[in-house]
Amino acid sequence: KDVQKEREPHVYLSKEEVKEKIQSYNSSVTDKLKMTLNANGIYTGFIKVQMELCRPITVQSSQSQGRCAPSSQETAFYLPEGCVNTLHISSTNTVREVIEALLKKFFVADNPAKFALYKRCHKEDQVYTCKLSDREHPLYLRLVAGPRTEMLSFVLREHETGEVMWEAFSIPELQNFLRILDKEESDQLQLLKNRYAAYRGKLEEALRGVLKPG
Repeated sequence: KDVQKEREPHVYLSKEEVKEKIQSYNSSVTDKLKMTLNANGIYTGFIKVQMELCRPITVQSSQSQGRCAPSSQETAFYLPEGCVNTLHISSTNTVREVIEALLKKFFVADNPAKFALYKRCHKEDQVYTCKLSDREHPLYLRLVAGPRTEMLSFVLREHETGEVMWEAFSIPELQNFLRILDKEESDQLQLLKNRYAAYRGKLEEALRGVLKPG
């Protein structure tokens, strides 16, 4: 079971320290996804993000990209469990930019504000998850942790129920939520009426048996 872990402070590394860490990182890589240090001190590399989405996503066809209005060429579906995607990013890319790039790569039309990026760490037989702030840098976290995904992995999830950003949803989506709530309310009300009708019938039957002339 995942447990929440306090966010660790960012440690700023010198250019020489970054160079040494990249050399150490690349020497441990087994999947050829190495990091590259540029002359300006910015480095690039790869991160893998596991998609753990409970709700369906809306995907645009290539013809409908760039349109604001909903299109018949948009399809909603559930991602398969355990889906992992690889992104090539730089050390300057923030969590928010990574989420936007990940959704854009796969033509996801949903508002990026609906999603959050988490880091998952293994320590002392426990699994710790921590929601990353929008301004954190995933590639720096990858560099510091090393290439082993069991030491650090990234997970994309929807915002938790208690922190849903309703303004991120379109009007048709919100109207659909209301229709679902109305239907659930109607179904629950009918179940309750049926239950009390059954109780009433049994009570009336029992009364008839008691009041029946002997």
